[in-house]
Amino acid sequence: MTREEILSYLNTNTIVFLATVENGAPRVRGMSLYRADDQGILFHTGEFKDIPSQLRSCPLAELCAFDMNTGTQIRVRGPVEFVDDQALKEEIVEARPFLNPFLDAKGHESLVLFRITDCQATTWTMADNLETKKFIKL
Repeated sequence: MTREEILSYLNTNTIVFLATVENGAPRVRGMSLYRADDQGILFHTGEFKDIPSQLRSCPLAELCAFDMNTGTQIRVRGPVEFVDDQALKEEIVEARPFLNPFLDAKGHESLVLFRITDCQATTWTMADNLETKKFIKL
């Protein structure tokens, strides 16, 4: 897959599994990415969750997306940066109104944005299962 195909795939298959590290141990959870573009892979979470502290302690992450229909898996890894952009927060809340009950309870300042940057992606299918991994810079 090309870089553009990978970004398109991620923007279509937004439910991913995100891995972080806590006290030297891996932590994985399902999440919905917000956007994949030239700046990286953008996520949001709550300050009250474990993810922000895990990423502050070890600012590296990997995601894995899998499409059962095509049997295609994409893994993306890279360093994480936190994003402080009020307009982007407002855009996300407008696009994802299901966040409002959480933000009403915890405060809108508890919305944390982070991005996996300087990404490397690798793809996998059964057809190329035995081939050497190729990394594509996103």
